[in-house]
Amino acid sequence: MSWADLGASHEIDVIVAAPGRPDVRTPIWVVAVGDELYVRSWKGEGGLWYRRALKHGAGTVVAGDERYAVRFTPAGEPGVNAQIDEAFRGKYGTSPYTEAMTEPPAAGTTLRLDRL
Repeated sequence: MSWADLGASHEIDVIVAAPGRPDVRTPIWVVAVGDELYVRSWKGEGGLWYRRALKHGAGTVVAGDERYAVRFTPAGEPGVNAQIDEAFRGKYGTSPYTEAMTEPPAAGTTLRLDRL
């Protein structure tokens, strides 16, 4: 799967390392808004991968057999967040978890994935 196709994945794994600690590998949802990819922590700020992503700023995403080094960039602009909410609803609308991903605490954890 190419980077451009990553946004079409139903679920990807995010791996965030921390020096001296085991890597954390967590399945997460991903959405595309324009050419940008966004993720959120279902557990809000309590998600270990999310806390590590903020602290260390980089990690790896895995989709199928492909691995991509990424930088995690906080994305909190209201207009963009509204588009991300709509992308989650459009892509995952039938899931019982969709609304949780578009409301606090998850909505406050939006990160853009920037390929390194």
